[in-house]
Amino acid sequence: MSGAKAIVNKPGVLIVEDDARTARLLATYLDNEGFSTRTAGNGRDGLRYFQETPPALVILDLMLPGMSGWDVCRELRKTSKVPILILSARDQEGDRIRGLELGADDYVVKPFSPKEVVARVNAILRRSTPQSPAPPSTKQCGDLQLHTTSKDAALQGKRIELTRSEYLLLDAFMSNPGKTFSRAELVGVLYPEGEEVVDRVVDVHIGELREKIELDRGNPRLIKTIRGFGYRFTTEEELP
Repeated sequence: MSGAKAIVNKPGVLIVEDDARTARLLATYLDNEGFSTRTAGNGRDGLRYFQETPPALVILDLMLPGMSGWDVCRELRKTSKVPILILSARDQEGDRIRGLELGADDYVVKPFSPKEVVARVNAILRRSTPQSPAPPSTKQCGDLQLHTTSKDAALQGKRIELTRSEYLLLDAFMSNPGKTFSRAELVGVLYPEGEEVVDRVVDVHIGELREKIELDRGNPRLIKTIRGFGYRFTTEEELP
């Protein structure tokens, strides 16, 4: 649609700070770094805003009117594991320890650098965000292994060097065991930029790959020919 803008979900930061100037300064720096901020001037409003729209992180002043930051931190920890960054003019070691013991993730003493606070916010969120598991570096079918980091293979423990085309084909096969690939699909695997090639080039590379990974090329157990269509890689269950 012409003129449409993509909607980007920005991580929310709730700033609970009674000094309006400090709150505005933090909000400006965080907004410029891609966060969505909301400010509360006292602890009770901070808890209410938290319940209305749970943020990704809370920046919490300790010296708040009515309800102290200590109490806000304690209440938040009763129901949430949200990361909490404490801001305070109290710079005694005992205060820092108390804040961390209450469940805060970091403690910054006033006066502070807004850039440092932004850096600490980013660091806390990196630590608290679950990391996706790394893709496996080895794919296996029976006694054949494909090493996706070194781009080679091993058959019965013996290393096999692969050309680029052989690696791309074997990676596609071992990522989709049991799937029948047409020659056109395999051409797309080998030439993703859409280069014009004869689809029979696939047969040549399959033949070379079979020489390296099949114990008996005349009776292949891994790469099966599907006549009139293409090729299919066997599944672990189908191996003898």
